[in-house]
Amino acid sequence: MIPDKVKNILDRHGLSALEFEEGSTPTAETAAAKIGVQVGQIAKSLLFKGASGKIVMVVCAGDRKISSGKLKRHCGEKMSMTSGEETYALTGFRPGGVCPFGVEGFPVYIDDSLKVWDRVYPAAGNDATGVPMTYVQLLEISGGLSCDVSAD
Repeated sequence: MIPDKVKNILDRHGLSALEFEEGSTPTAETAAAKIGVQVGQIAKSLLFKGASGKIVMVVCAGDRKISSGKLKRHCGEKMSMTSGEETYALTGFRPGGVCPFGVEGFPVYIDDSLKVWDRVYPAAGNDATGVPMTYVQLLEISGGLSCDVSAD
């Protein structure tokens, strides 16, 4: 079931989520197979924290990894991925279904790796959804900032 705060955001933007059986899209690979798209089109949302307590969300293509060096340069400090429990506490979403919109308290960075696709598919708050949208829509809806932090 899509959380109300996510559904309200999608409704305001004239978008709707694709919904599947529970637990069917917990990874970029399974989401791509279920939706019928390339793994790179899956917009995976990852949360990172720094030693200072700084929190950031990075959304990147499902076939890419985050470069720790690029992320450190971008954020000004070494960042580590949050645990599943921390991610849930900070976003209200469980890993595999983290949504890049409807979150507050930290910046959302959208990696340039998603620019190459006509359609990308972020999760809609659970591990059985994907929302078809453009890179520009993802930037607008998430309030995200463009960045280049994925590994080459």
